[in-house]
Amino acid sequence: MNTSVIDHKNIYYPPGGILMWIIIYLELFTFGMALIAMVYYGTEEPVVFADSSKLLNPTYGIINTIFLLTSGFFMAVTVKELKHKNKQKAQQYLLVTMFFGMLFLGLKSIEYYDKIEAGLNMSYNTFFSFYWMLTLFHVIHVIVGLVILISVYFGIKKEKSTTNIEDVEASATFWHMCDLIWLLLFPIIYLLF
Repeated sequence: MNTSVIDHKNIYYPPGGILMWIIIYLELFTFGMALIAMVYYGTEEPVVFADSSKLLNPTYGIINTIFLLTSGFFMAVTVKELKHKNKQKAQQYLLVTMFFGMLFLGLKSIEYYDKIEAGLNMSYNTFFSFYWMLTLFHVIHVIVGLVILISVYFGIKKEKSTTNIEDVEASATFWHMCDLIWLLLFPIIYLLF
């Protein structure tokens, strides 16, 4: 695996590459606008949003926050180990990263099942329209992130790997974006109203 030194102080080469950061800014802008719209509609329908918010389980949200932050921590450790050319440990930490990502998806699936069973679907009211739209969009990002991490894992596992440190940094940057978006979603959806 190529572990050539990267000049991280170069503004034209942030970790993950400039294209990844453009994607991150666009994603944050999109989620940010949707959250602003949700807050706006929350002021228009305060009773609906307050009553609907009580139907969510904040414990699920807190546990999922812990899962994603733990996963993000191990992703950072993975990158650090690769930079120190410790491929074996990096692979192990990457597996732990993916494990916590899968736990997030598992708990989110349980939460979705509970909501569907209770009839709280996307057309139930405005609050749940935003709930489903925002959380499903985030879940899609987590799934895409896991696919990327799986690809990176098998890439660095090969004896003659073509996966380089820039690829791993780009996947880590995308994965941390999923953490960041969740940290924006969680307090507004689960706690604000």
